[in-house]
Amino acid sequence: MKFIVSASQLLHEVNLLSGVISSNTVLPILEDFLFDINDGKLRVSATDLETSMATEMDVEAKDNGKIAIPAKILMETLKTLPDQPLTFDINPKSFAVEITSENGKYKLAGDNGDDFPKIPLADDAQSINMNASALSKAINLTLFAVSNDDLRPAMTGVYFQMGSDGLTFVSTDAHKLVRYKRSDITTENSSSFIIPKKALGLLKGALPGDDTQVAIAYNSTNAFFTFGNVSLICRLVDAKYPDYNTVIPTDNSSELKVDRGALQNSLRRISIYSNKTTHQVIMKIKGNDLQVSAQDLDFSNEANEKLICEFQGEDMEIGFNAKFLVEMLGVMGSVSGNQIKMELSTPTRAGIILPMEQEDGEDLLMLVMPVMLNT
Repeated sequence: MKFIVSASQLLHEVNLLSGVISSNTVLPILEDFLFDINDGKLRVSATDLETSMATEMDVEAKDNGKIAIPAKILMETLKTLPDQPLTFDINPKSFAVEITSENGKYKLAGDNGDDFPKIPLADDAQSINMNASALSKAINLTLFAVSNDDLRPAMTGVYFQMGSDGLTFVSTDAHKLVRYKRSDITTENSSSFIIPKKALGLLKGALPGDDTQVAIAYNSTNAFFTFGNVSLICRLVDAKYPDYNTVIPTDNSSELKVDRGALQNSLRRISIYSNKTTHQVIMKIKGNDLQVSAQDLDFSNEANEKLICEFQGEDMEIGFNAKFLVEMLGVMGSVSGNQIKMELSTPTRAGIILPMEQEDGEDLLMLVMPVMLNT
């Protein structure tokens, strides 16, 4: 089997797939890319058995066939080569691979392509379409709040909930929660599933920043994302997502309006002086003054700043983890204006963060749990 391909194009495609390959694989062949040639099309695939990803490109080839090629040595070779045609010559009996460039030859041992794990097919799948920029926005807004706690598997992915009223994306780690709704993307049948964090991270890196259509198909075990020449398949998280609506307080008696950038920068500075375990900052709101303070008694560190705000409600003092707030405000800044609204009730109940302005058909809500005040 022999084919000719552009070095730079091949590097671009395998770069997209490289994140799929795990450093601790149970099968040696999982460290390979599968090259499958059919009628002048080269399909390159990678899998870790949970997540699979593939791309397609045109090549010069007279024969059809498949070969598994070690990913690490191939990528390291491609990264050092200038753009030029590369000729791959594969021995179908020994699976030896010979790569010929303008100035050199490189030989490596491949594996039988038939031994590569089979990629799941979209059997009995329902589907929905959305544009790449909308999906990328949803991933950016939710992925940071996903939990890393394997003891609570449902929280280790983003919850997709779809129906006739729209598409909702939810993520939480029990300390913070994000709910992002889009009423402009609907389905006739209601359904829901949880996409793992790794798959969404790979998808985020591969999605174009335009209105390319992404076909999302799903069945009881897998989700399938297809756009352009790229496809990503992942096993769904097999768990029941918690009822997130029950933790979102609806009877918030106080409302704080403040400049997002000013609050974020203040929190960054003040948190330097906070306790390194709790990262606690205290927000003391009185009239239209917001005082942000922190202290670390172990090292006698202390800091406070005042900000101008608009506040409706009783004077309040509430503590938050500064790291969470800074991260949430940063993510929110990528999609909204510079004014935010915080809805609060008591120092022991969650605070709601909302952008003052939202795009038509979109509804973004972030929730952060308070840190108990030191007494």
